[in-house]
Amino acid sequence: MKLWMRKLFVAIITFVTLGLYIPPLEINPENDRAKDSENFYDDLYSSNVQLAEEKETQYTITVDPVDDHLHLLSEKAKEQLKRKLGSKILTEIESDVFETIYPKMHSVIEEVVYKQDENKVSFLEITENPSGGTGERIFNVYDHNTNSILLKFHVRRDQRPLEGHWFNFHYHVYEDRFEGHYELGEIYWDKNDPPQWLS
Repeated sequence: MKLWMRKLFVAIITFVTLGLYIPPLEINPENDRAKDSENFYDDLYSSNVQLAEEKETQYTITVDPVDDHLHLLSEKAKEQLKRKLGSKILTEIESDVFETIYPKMHSVIEEVVYKQDENKVSFLEITENPSGGTGERIFNVYDHNTNSILLKFHVRRDQRPLEGHWFNFHYHVYEDRFEGHYELGEIYWDKNDPPQWLS
């Protein structure tokens, strides 16, 4: 739109709407001032009473940094789990995942966090690159300070004869050099092939 047309349009709109709003007129300003001063003192008194009541019921909330960091890790784990499964798979099995698998995943992370020294907990992080295609990796929990991995969470696709496809959720731990499979649970997909991860 040309510049002169914009200016003309703004001028017309301004002119048309100029007279549509008329502010209320004060008929008797003396009475209004008296009412305002009464309301002012009433409001002042009620606000003082409310402040006094609030002072009586104040609570001290202390946040444990370990619990706070655990909460952050759990939320990030949930986010990475959703990302790994992708929207196509997640829409079909979301309730099963978050009712059976995620609580176990959370308790494993919680166990590792509470084993750590309180000063080292803040260095724990979760990786943000789940593998796509048919890869197993969901995320790793690692110590950012030492750059060492503590936990590996995976999901494997199993095709059982005459049953169909299953998703096997498991994790590996640093203590056994990630060789053991620690089961979190299995979720049935279908007899048809599931979509690729991250799709």
